[in-house]
Amino acid sequence: MDLRPLFFVIGILLSILATSMTIPLFVDLASGNDDWKVFMLCMIITGFFGGILILTNGGHNFHLNIKQAFLLTTMSWAFLCIFAAAPFAFANVNLSITDAFFEAISGLTTTGSTVMTDLDHAPPGILLWRALLQWLGGIGIIVMALSVLPFLKVGGMQLFRTESSENEKALPRATQLAATIAFIYLGLTIACMLGYQASGLSAFDSWAHAMTTIATGGFSTFDASFSAFDTAWTELNAILFMLLGGLPFILYVKTIRGNWRALVDDSQVRMFLSVVLLAIFVMITYLIFHNNIALDEAVRRASFNVVSIITGTGYTNGNYGLWGGFAVSVIFFLMLIGGCAGSTTCGIKIFRFQVLFEVAQSQLKQLIHPHGVFVPHYNRKAIPKGVATSVTSFFFMYLISLAFIAMALSFVGLDFLTAMSGAVTSISNVGPGLGEIIGPSGTFQPLPSSAKWIMCVGMFLGRLELFTVLVLFLPNFWRK
Repeated sequence: MDLRPLFFVIGILLSILATSMTIPLFVDLASGNDDWKVFMLCMIITGFFGGILILTNGGHNFHLNIKQAFLLTTMSWAFLCIFAAAPFAFANVNLSITDAFFEAISGLTTTGSTVMTDLDHAPPGILLWRALLQWLGGIGIIVMALSVLPFLKVGGMQLFRTESSENEKALPRATQLAATIAFIYLGLTIACMLGYQASGLSAFDSWAHAMTTIATGGFSTFDASFSAFDTAWTELNAILFMLLGGLPFILYVKTIRGNWRALVDDSQVRMFLSVVLLAIFVMITYLIFHNNIALDEAVRRASFNVVSIITGTGYTNGNYGLWGGFAVSVIFFLMLIGGCAGSTTCGIKIFRFQVLFEVAQSQLKQLIHPHGVFVPHYNRKAIPKGVATSVTSFFFMYLISLAFIAMALSFVGLDFLTAMSGAVTSISNVGPGLGEIIGPSGTFQPLPSSAKWIMCVGMFLGRLELFTVLVLFLPNFWRK
């Protein structure tokens, strides 16, 4: 296998990461914080390795085959996580190597689980670096979902090869598509930032939260997350842009190119919004009649936390772990669902539930009419051959991986609720878990190092859609 194109791309990505370090560097320098030296050193080291990989592997006409694409996807995310962890390890925030890597991988995978405490007094450069990692991870996920995963046919993502090819006439090259999506992504981030500023947040907090909102990451600059603001307008702005981050970005491309009904006509978008509205209605009803909460407060709490959890953002404006068993159960299952394919969200994703439902419905009809022919459809089109098998396999591997991670966390000493919710929040890249330790009012700091490494594996697997990583462990993959 020719590794030169892989190292060349990784070199470019490391160079981008090194360039991004200049932003927190100047922020710390302007605020008089000595951590600017840390970012300077990490920038030099990361840029050096990135430059070496580009210079030693460039100058060739590369063509990636499917094996190289699988390996590139996994290697690039692994390299980025390692170098992104360096500022956390060396900055004045007292993080161990384990904690630094945990924070970095949680950032780049837009999970939002944190081991950092006392965020209210943390250096501004580190707070901005956390937000930048999630923002970069978000755009990376979108590009990967539109260009790499459909090509690799991971978990039914080949369904979206048609949608990508529809744009090939208008946007002939993948770089143009990526540039258009980056423009939309940046525009939404700026709009979100302006919304936060209009609601009363400072410029720094507005930028930091805008980056983690549109990336559906959830890192905040305060330990209390959105409870530190406690304003309805701030939460409403967050809800709007979390939902926008959870929608397919390829549909935004279609919209700005004149197809104004692209978002409305998409069945995945309609189903996603229907699930969100149903969950909010159920949660509001429960909070009013079970917890005796006033209507306006119930609407506010339910709407914010439901949207935050289903999109995998992980912001909180209160401890939903105290709402009662039913509310906790709803939150748990929302963690599994996730948003739309081609968005910054993770989880199982809405389209897979739609495909599985259509296949199950066809099977039931077949039982009633054995000689009938029933073709499952998605988005008013027949589901291509092999997609149903891919989606079913993804569900199976997702549940198996979830069970193994949960058992591993239990083995290292975590109680059932912490282990189970920790497994779900890592593989679904949600952020907070359930229980007293890792719940919405806690952090992942008290967990043993072994549990943190297990969760790092879960976050990595979940972000790369499981099969992209697991295929590398098959002996056949490495044979000629």
